[in-house]
Amino acid sequence: MLIVERENTDTFENFLIEQNLVSIQDIEKIKQIRDDTGESLCSALRRTSILESSSLVRAISAYYGIPAVDEREWPSEPLFSGKISPAFMRESKIFPIADTDDGVILAMADPSDSYTLDAIRLATHRPIIPMVATAEDIDAAIERISQAQDKTDVWMDVSGGDETSEDVQQLRDIALGTPIVRFVNQLITDSIHARATDIHIEPFDGRLVIRMRVDGMLREVSSPPPHMAKAIVSRIKILSGLNIAERRLPQDGRARVRIDYHRLDLRIATMPTIHGESVAIRLLDNVRRSLDFSKLGFAKRDETLIQKHLSAPFGLIVVTGPTGSGKTTTLATALSLLNQSHRKILTIEDPIEYEIEGVNQTQAKPNIGLNFATALRSFLRHDPDVIMVGEMRDGETASIGIHAALTGHLVLTTLHTNTAAGAIPRLLDMGIDAFLLASSLRCVIGQRLVRILCNHCKEPYFGTPDVQLTQANGSAHSDQETTELWRAVGCERCFGTGYNDRIALSEVLDVNDEIRRLIKPGTPTSEIQETACRLGMTTMVGDGLRKCQDGLTTAEEVRRVALDI
Repeated sequence: MLIVERENTDTFENFLIEQNLVSIQDIEKIKQIRDDTGESLCSALRRTSILESSSLVRAISAYYGIPAVDEREWPSEPLFSGKISPAFMRESKIFPIADTDDGVILAMADPSDSYTLDAIRLATHRPIIPMVATAEDIDAAIERISQAQDKTDVWMDVSGGDETSEDVQQLRDIALGTPIVRFVNQLITDSIHARATDIHIEPFDGRLVIRMRVDGMLREVSSPPPHMAKAIVSRIKILSGLNIAERRLPQDGRARVRIDYHRLDLRIATMPTIHGESVAIRLLDNVRRSLDFSKLGFAKRDETLIQKHLSAPFGLIVVTGPTGSGKTTTLATALSLLNQSHRKILTIEDPIEYEIEGVNQTQAKPNIGLNFATALRSFLRHDPDVIMVGEMRDGETASIGIHAALTGHLVLTTLHTNTAAGAIPRLLDMGIDAFLLASSLRCVIGQRLVRILCNHCKEPYFGTPDVQLTQANGSAHSDQETTELWRAVGCERCFGTGYNDRIALSEVLDVNDEIRRLIKPGTPTSEIQETACRLGMTTMVGDGLRKCQDGLTTAEEVRRVALDI
């Protein structure tokens, strides 16, 4: 099929700009990503999330003049299974829908990919009829047919051998063999496609359990035979430069791998257990991503407050929450907003999760004495405008950061507290003088992450907001009217969970004169919280209730992450 481009537009980029779907600045960011990764325009657009998937599909369909399709009626059995591999389909973002008299109907995320069109034409010896589909639809369809295929053949060529053998060289040889290498590579690849942040490999009595953390929740995946556990762990150790002969002590390492267009940093930790070594792998995607406050889920009032304080020339901005609550993403988004040529920005992080062009980022290395406090002292000699400290873990780091905020620097950092108001007593407990904190602190952002309902299967119903949540938010349940809410159902797209991706529940404590008067030893957190709410702050629970009513999440999710606060 011939794809005809619109005559009045030279390129797809210009078409997107003419349709007000992207800005010239967005195209510049995408060009930088394409230069770094070699990706196509459509692939880079998907990665940056500048356009919603549905909007991107409509734009591609309009520009190239070909129809769009979704996966509701796609086949559950693979077509041309001996000719087109799932790996090629996944990499090229294609899926054969039907074999008709006129040719093969092919769902494509990028119908301008002439290389893939030629490859499928050669493989099938049939004409190709391209149609546009979202990359998510294509991935879900590939995942469905892949799960139906028998995956046990990967272990067929593993030599028998003594599974209790302690010979290190034999273990190394097995770990470097094709089946083990293939399995570990496929495990990392599958975790990327599942949007996992962590992989856990855990040996138990008679079985090996592999779980991925997706959207903050662990999900078990198919596991290899238990006698291959040592070889798999050894392969991961070899990747990260760890000692495969040492199984009695915990070890920490890191590795950098490239899979598809993903450049991943792996943070690897091993731990001896009674049944063998357990491994935790943290996956950090270092491809530059589009960071935008509007996509994080902040309420309009909160987003306006944050941007107001980010425009200040000096002061301290703190993001609070437990581990895994999205604090780093919020800080990276703030840095991307501040990242302009007239500002010098320095960061000290552990680990560096987002690489931001134009920002001087430093990885903490405590084993050689490069910790947060040491880096902060050096930063002040480099004339920065903005400083980001990964975490205020101790009084020394907090003291240096506070003094930097008072001497003409904008300082961004994180703190582990349950609420935004709880950051003030925590900093005072670290030994910071109350008058210094009151003079430097601008705002505190408290946040947690909840899962977003899957748009393909969520179901509406009429009811009243959750009683416990409305009481926790200080509202009377009897005043709540029946309204349209949404519940999780579960489908193939969301792996049966009913949720897909996460969004922040937030509260932003604006440190004004009335709050400053409360910054003194002995002031209870509850008093700061009540005053902030009286002055207009929306709590995380209140923000969660709003997101329930907007159809973004459920009361169960909000209760799971925010009811204890």
